[in-house]
Amino acid sequence: MASALNKLKWLSGGRGGAYGSGWWSYATAAVGEKVGEEVPSSGICRPLSEILKELNKKVPDSLVKTRHEKDGFPVRYIPWHVVNRILNLHAPEWSGEVRNITYSSDAKSVSVVYRVTLYGTDAEIFRESTGTASVDDTSYGDPVQKAEAMAFRRACARFGLGLHLYHEDAS
Repeated sequence: MASALNKLKWLSGGRGGAYGSGWWSYATAAVGEKVGEEVPSSGICRPLSEILKELNKKVPDSLVKTRHEKDGFPVRYIPWHVVNRILNLHAPEWSGEVRNITYSSDAKSVSVVYRVTLYGTDAEIFRESTGTASVDDTSYGDPVQKAEAMAFRRACARFGLGLHLYHEDAS
């Protein structure tokens, strides 16, 4: 029981706030380890402004991956499953849906539109974004899966989650 209380303390930011040792430490453990059933969901317990404040924090480098484009250019990103866990942690009642799947007229690429909705005590908001993948790219998964993961991450970035990665080159 003490373990569950400590985890709730981490979730609520009760340990010093900011990033220092609070919610990202728990998120890292949740990504790297199996989390037991003892952690209750907080449900819809906070206003959207608080949820968005947490999502806008810089994601630790330990959760960010790098892939290299065909031209050798490195691209840093947060894997979709890590984004999913972060949303589960800060907005447990979030929802997501594929809104559209479209193949290009030459059938060489597929685009997916994805919507993420956040629910707070005071309101709900949604953001949509697109992801496109080449049908010929066989590096991992199928093209629709790749496009969906990209659209999901981008929709979450519109809430601020991982948005700092899009601006690293500017600094």
